[in-house]
Amino acid sequence: MSAASTPSPPGPRSAAPTGRGRPPKLDQVRTVEVALALLDDVGLDALTMRRLAEAMDVRAGALYRYFATKHELLTAMAEVLLAECLDRPLRSPDWSERLAELARRMRTALLARRDGARVYAGTHAVGGHTLGFADALIGVLREAGFAAEDAGRAAFTVTNFTLGHTLEEQAARQDTVPGQVDPERLRAAVTTGQYPHLAAALPVLTSTDFAAQFEFGLGLLLEGLRALAPGTTSDA
Repeated sequence: MSAASTPSPPGPRSAAPTGRGRPPKLDQVRTVEVALALLDDVGLDALTMRRLAEAMDVRAGALYRYFATKHELLTAMAEVLLAECLDRPLRSPDWSERLAELARRMRTALLARRDGARVYAGTHAVGGHTLGFADALIGVLREAGFAAEDAGRAAFTVTNFTLGHTLEEQAARQDTVPGQVDPERLRAAVTTGQYPHLAAALPVLTSTDFAAQFEFGLGLLLEGLRALAPGTTSDA
């Protein structure tokens, strides 16, 4: 979700079938499917239009019939990433728990694909999955009594927190990345007595319990929103 959305690529257009009745080799939907599979295999940095064309056994120029740039392709891929976020009803009647469930579904969806958060970041899809998810977030807040403006800003905050956390989580999970922070190096660097507060927090800073970290941050956001919710009384 972004404050300035740009149009997504046009809707799926199937290539004309061959004369022998074989399925088309190239269309927009299949291109995105193959791109997502290739993403899982090689990662975002190695996902190029040329490599995708080779995987589809077509000329690289053929892909530009459907996606003029790689960013357009990534936008279409991002739209698919959220496809299952609204595939079942929200369980809780409590608005804050419904909001939390949507955030958890987004995190799960992005984690389901290698570099999923990086693919989603910076895209501005206006397809049904992306708009439906954003509408659900804002809808939960408006039903709780938040004004449309506050609901929109709160939805941005929840989305950006979820995306940012997942970006860092996926980066930390890729243990083959050169220069990745080594917990032992961090431990050695902060236990010299110069950084006593970091040393005290080392068990958390070096933890790989990303779900616990996510839930803690999400809980802080929800507590703040509950304090701002219409009808909330204050002791001040």
